[in-house]
Amino acid sequence: MRSGHRLGRRFGWLWGAYGASALGTWLAFGSFELIAIRVLHAGPAEVAALASAGAAVGAAVAVPLGPWVEFRRKRPVLIAMDLVRFAALSTVPVAFALGVLTFAQLLLVSVVVAAADITFRAASGAYLKTLVPAGDLLVAGARFESTAWTTTIIGPPLGGAAIGLLGPVVTVVADGVSYLLSALGVRASGGHEPRPERRPAGRMRAPELLDGWRYILADPTLRPLFFNTALFNALVMATQPLLAVLMLGGLGFSPWQYGLAFAAPSIGGLLGSRLARPLVTRFGQHRVMVASGAVRALWPIGLAFIGPGAGGLLLVMGVELGLIFCCGVFNPVSSTCRLERTRNDRVTRTLTAWAVTTKASTALLTALWGVLGTLLGPRTAIALAGVILLATPLLLPRRATVPVAAGAAAERV
Repeated sequence: MRSGHRLGRRFGWLWGAYGASALGTWLAFGSFELIAIRVLHAGPAEVAALASAGAAVGAAVAVPLGPWVEFRRKRPVLIAMDLVRFAALSTVPVAFALGVLTFAQLLLVSVVVAAADITFRAASGAYLKTLVPAGDLLVAGARFESTAWTTTIIGPPLGGAAIGLLGPVVTVVADGVSYLLSALGVRASGGHEPRPERRPAGRMRAPELLDGWRYILADPTLRPLFFNTALFNALVMATQPLLAVLMLGGLGFSPWQYGLAFAAPSIGGLLGSRLARPLVTRFGQHRVMVASGAVRALWPIGLAFIGPGAGGLLLVMGVELGLIFCCGVFNPVSSTCRLERTRNDRVTRTLTAWAVTTKASTALLTALWGVLGTLLGPRTAIALAGVILLATPLLLPRRATVPVAAGAAAERV
C-alpha cells in the first residue's frame, strides 16, 4: 500500500467529474416519482413501475454494451455516456414546458439513464486502472466513496428545498447539467490511454454477452463476493418503499423527519470510507472486508422494531448510522478487491455483468417485497428481509487472495 495521497491531476479531474454527477443525482433524488405523482397524477402501480421497470430494462439494454466497450478506449465512452444522460434528461423539462410530458417519456428516459449509468460505471472502473497504480486503488476508491456519502448528505435537502421553491422539474435540469459538467471533467483529464486489445473479426455472438458472468463465476474470490453484494444490496433496497409506507403512514412521521432519518446517518459512510485504508493497512484487506461485510448484515433487522415518536426516529437513525458506516468501510475495500482480481482486458465486461445483476436483482426483489408487504404487512416483510440478510456473510470470500497480476507473476517464477 502506497503511503502517498497524491494521485495526480488526471485522477483529480475524474474525481471532480464524479462529484459533480453524484451531487446532481442526489439533488434529483425522487424527482421522477414526484413528477409522476404531482404532474401526471400517476397511481401507485405506475410509480412502482417507474422505479423498478426502468432500472430492469435499462440493465437489459446495458448487457451488449459491456463487450462492445471492452475493446474501445474508455475516456471517449465515459464522455459519450455523460452526454447521453444529459440529452435524455433535457427532454423532460422541454416536454414539461411545452405541456406534452407523458408517463411513457419518463419511463423511456429512466431506461436510457439506467443503461448509460451501468456502462459509465463499468468503463470508469477500467479507466481508473489506467490512471492510478495498483497500490493506490483503495485510496482512489475511498475518495469516491467519501464523495458519494458527502453528496448524499448535501443533495436531498438542497433538492427538496429547490423542489419546494421552483417545482420538481428544476432538479431534473440540475441533474442533466451535472452530467454535462462530468463530461467536461472527464475530457479535461486528458493524457494517453493505452489502446485496448483488438476484438476478433466478425459480428458479436450471443455467448460473448455472457463473458463477464463467466469470468466472475470462475474466480473463487469474485464469485462469493458477487452473490453477497447482489443479495445484500437488493434486500436492503427492497425494504425502502415498505419503510416509507410504515413511517409516513402507520407511524405518522412527517416527510422532513423521514428525510432526516436517512440523510443525517450518511455521515457514517463518510467516516467509514476515511477509515477503510488505515484499517486495511493494519489488519489486511480480507479481514476488513469480511468483518465489515458481516457486521453490516446485523443492522437492518432493527428496522422491524421501529415505533412512533422521537424514540422510533432515533432507532431508525441509529440503525442507519451503523449500517452506513459498515458500508462505507466495505464498499471501497470490496471494489478494490474486485478490480485487483479482474484482468485488465476483462474489467468492463465484468463490471457490466456485476452492475446489471445488481440492478436486476434489486428491481426483482423490490417488486417481490412489495407483494409481501401487501400480504404480510410492511413490518413483517421488513423483518423477513432482515432475517435473510443475517445469512449473507456466509457468501463472503473465505480466504485471502492475491491480485491477478501478482498471481500471474508468481506462476511465471
